[in-house]
Amino acid sequence: MSAPSTGMPRLDDELTRMSLVDHLNELRRRLVVCLLALFVGFLGCWYFAKPIFAWLSRPLTQFLPEGDKLAFTGLVDPFMLYVKVAALAGVFLASPVILHQVWLFIAPALYRHERRVAVPFILATTVFFLAGGYFGYAVAFPMVCRFLLSVGADFKQVITVNEYFALASKIILGLGLVFELPVLIGFLARLGVIGHRFLLRHFRWAVLAIFVIAAIITPTPDIPTQCVFALPMIGLYLIGIVVAWLFGKRTERQPASSTIG
Repeated sequence: MSAPSTGMPRLDDELTRMSLVDHLNELRRRLVVCLLALFVGFLGCWYFAKPIFAWLSRPLTQFLPEGDKLAFTGLVDPFMLYVKVAALAGVFLASPVILHQVWLFIAPALYRHERRVAVPFILATTVFFLAGGYFGYAVAFPMVCRFLLSVGADFKQVITVNEYFALASKIILGLGLVFELPVLIGFLARLGVIGHRFLLRHFRWAVLAIFVIAAIITPTPDIPTQCVFALPMIGLYLIGIVVAWLFGKRTERQPASSTIG
């Protein structure tokens, strides 16, 4: 006799047959595709590395006296700079492929009906990642540059290209990842792990955690610069609450007291 149906959606048989070695092999395949996508993105951006860096340096150069330029101290520094610039631009260019591979890796652990959000998930993660990177470039980083230059206004600035790029890439990539917060919340809510009520109840703790994270990723210890990072994160958390309310999993088979949200 076959087992009685419980009315619950079942995971694919493929998942039940996958061993630890199978999962590791799957992870390796996804990483290989991601690396290939990054390499292709790097090659596609290498030819445009100089104009990309000219665009990337505007948040700082707009505040420098006319005629001032960034400096370098090592003979190979400009070459290595353009390599890093092409790699950074390649990350954003290859982000749809990378995020697609992330989805393909986690998809076997989902029910069939949960896999229907594949296209919205990939689209949303890509859009939010690009939006976060642009916010870092256009809003957060210029504010950081303005503040740091004002602190050192009594001195002659000699800013190296390596120092500048390290700071810029940290802020741009960091905010790109931070902007994935609503997508992550929506994904967990869709799985029934969290709910909008849970997020509202823990809002104060979330704000505290956000300011701690902002203090870690902010390159300067001043409060105004930390707020440049923390306030958008709080806004993204609130957007995540709305997303969880709209798209969160609604189950009738469990009492309300047994759910997290």
